Amino acid sequence: MENNSNIQNKNLLLRSSYYYNLPEELIAQTPVEPRDSSRLLVYNRKSNTIKHKIFRDITDFLKAGDVLVVNNTRVLPARLFGYKDTGAKIEILLQKRIDLTHWEVISKPAKRLSVGTIITFNTQFACEVIEKGEYGACKVKFIFDGVFEQRLAEVGQMPLPPYIHEKLKEKERYQTVYSKVEGSSAAPTAGLHFTPDLIDKIKGKGVQIVEVLLHVGLGTFRPVKEDNILNHDMHSEYVEMSEENANILNKAKANGQRIVAVGTTSVRVLESCCDEQGVILPQRKETKIFIYPSYKFKVVDALITNFHLPESTLIMLVSAFAGYDQTMQIYNEAVTQKYRFFSFGDSMFIQ
Repeated sequence: MENNSNIQNKNLLLRSSYYYNLPEELIAQTPVEPRDSSRLLVYNRKSNTIKHKIFRDITDFLKAGDVLVVNNTRVLPARLFGYKDTGAKIEILLQKRIDLTHWEVISKPAKRLSVGTIITFNTQFACEVIEKGEYGACKVKFIFDGVFEQRLAEVGQMPLPPYIHEKLKEKERYQTVYSKVEGSSAAPTAGLHFTPDLIDKIKGKGVQIVEVLLHVGLGTFRPVKEDNILNHDMHSEYVEMSEENANILNKAKANGQRIVAVGTTSVRVLESCCDEQGVILPQRKETKIFIYPSYKFKVVDALITNFHLPESTLIMLVSAFAGYDQTMQIYNEAVTQKYRFFSFGDSMFIQ
């Protein structure tokens, strides 16, 4: 665990402190069109004030000299449905690539699998279970002709979160418009609100956009089960920070310009790729950074993010950034104002 801060208020170490009541009808099942027509709650930390806007109004709150940091990961069609030789149907969710043929996956129903089981997806694509773990986790070896990504594209479906029950009409709607590098099992959803036109307007204001990489794992949806959050085993995710972008960010910080993170994934890249003085270092590595109150942010000055699940590591991160009481205030206000929650929901800007 990378955050060893002493927390004065021990209640903030309790998972239950991060619970809030959310009516089910506020869980967004489909994305809005156009992307930038979603609602935007703007919270000012200095004045402790809330404004209600539309996402395209984000240009009013960004200023020349800001550096907007986005995660350019692209979601794999990571949900696969196949069959055992007995005819039993098996669902596989790709979680993490080990090498060219081996993956860590989540299987359902896990009890039907044993080491050596072959799951067939079509005549040219199958996998063999080579190791079993807990909660449906497995390691598998894929067996295929041709190129893996091509075979995956033929049979894979978008791995929508379990709280979304509507079928996605268009695969690209679960990708950001700036997605480039395939490898995620879930979208960095704060980025789903941007359109090419909005990005052009943001650049026109003198805002620089920097791309970083974090491949989002299924652990992002894994609830915290431990009563004391310090006992939570944080999932590991692959991150990249290039030397060029590290230099841009360090120069901006030295000049007193704001670093604005788009999404909690960008926050995790920035805060895990810096030293104790906040100097950003070029890196390619795995990160298990766990951000919760009272983490001291070294890089991020402002945050664009969606509304997250109760008792999740993501709402803990937001609580660390905005303040715990303030975050609960924001969430209660969002529920009262009937904002749409989670992956296809509305967003907020914390400055």
